[in-house]
Amino acid sequence: MKIAVGLSGGVDSSVAAWMLKQQGHEVTGLFMINWHDTEGTLSGDCPWRDDIIFARLVARKLDIPLETIDLSREYRRRVVDYMFEEYRCGRTPNPDVLCNREIKFDLFAEAAFEHGAQYVATGHYCRTETLTLAGEPTYRLLAGSDPGKDQSYFLCQLSQKQLSAAIFPIGSLMKSEVRRIAEENGLVTARRKDSQGICFVGKVDLPVFLQQQLKAKEGTIIEIPATFNGFVRNLPADLHGKLKTLAAPYRYCQTDGRTVGKHCGAHFFTIGQRKGLNVGGMKEPLFVIGTDVERNIIYTGQSDRHPGLYHSALFIPAARIHWVRPDQAMTEGEERIMRVRVRYRQPLQKATLYRMPEGMYILFDEPQRGVTPGQFAAWYDNDELIGSGVIQ
Repeated sequence: MKIAVGLSGGVDSSVAAWMLKQQGHEVTGLFMINWHDTEGTLSGDCPWRDDIIFARLVARKLDIPLETIDLSREYRRRVVDYMFEEYRCGRTPNPDVLCNREIKFDLFAEAAFEHGAQYVATGHYCRTETLTLAGEPTYRLLAGSDPGKDQSYFLCQLSQKQLSAAIFPIGSLMKSEVRRIAEENGLVTARRKDSQGICFVGKVDLPVFLQQQLKAKEGTIIEIPATFNGFVRNLPADLHGKLKTLAAPYRYCQTDGRTVGKHCGAHFFTIGQRKGLNVGGMKEPLFVIGTDVERNIIYTGQSDRHPGLYHSALFIPAARIHWVRPDQAMTEGEERIMRVRVRYRQPLQKATLYRMPEGMYILFDEPQRGVTPGQFAAWYDNDELIGSGVIQ
């Protein structure tokens, strides 16, 4: 088969390409350039300039062609501009999920097919399987075998069409095995550190990065006591009303707490954040428990046990629900017990999903810390990712 590998200059994609070459496939490396700006990056440089050197060395070692594709214009429009707008509205997006849906398995895949490829491979730690249902293929997205590296969450918005052409060669390997294979076969990426930060942008000083479009504006930091009566909710007797009440965000006003400091802009902060508050003299660390971008106020609470950090339920509007397995889509009024995560590397949490006319309510068995508007919740049946949605 003709397979295009997204060769990123890291060890994971390098070993993915090596495995496919060993299996006898006709492999081509494709290197994506998706970002050129350096403002806000902690290194002060575009990470791809180093990455492409390693990608070329790996391609030379494997004796495969390497081509470069610049998708920076669409990456800015589809991923970065969306990210700016979400922060402007007080939500916290996940650019890596968007990058996979909009760039790697859409525009990049199209470019690969134009180069004659039949499939696209990446170095993600996840797996796929194919079922035949009613005579048609159905593609399952499964967690990677390495529980510490499983990246299925980042692919939670992929469609059946996208999965039909995707290959994940290292999904059944442990990270240690990947590095061992790279070392034994003389790949220069064997000991290279994993990339960090925003996909294709790199590690950033987020406020400085966001100030490209969002202005800094001094505001007030309010500390809300753990005894705030808004954390105790009077639940209606009916299930629908109970779910709506539990999923609603906590509401604060300035008179609910005390002023403890100043900040440079509420849109630069997210629920659960600790760093960047620069408020001293507290018995325990402060965490962000709420933001008000209209009034430019940050609400905080002391300690990671503060009740403002925890929610028993969340809500996803109907228009933001996505089914990786459309044949498993829930109908209105249906409820289903599944396992859910609301951020990468969070252990899967047992929860009950309720499909209502306005959307999906997810009620956790145990209260969850840091449920953040704008992030993705992904739900699993055992190790299969069934669907996902944007938290409201």
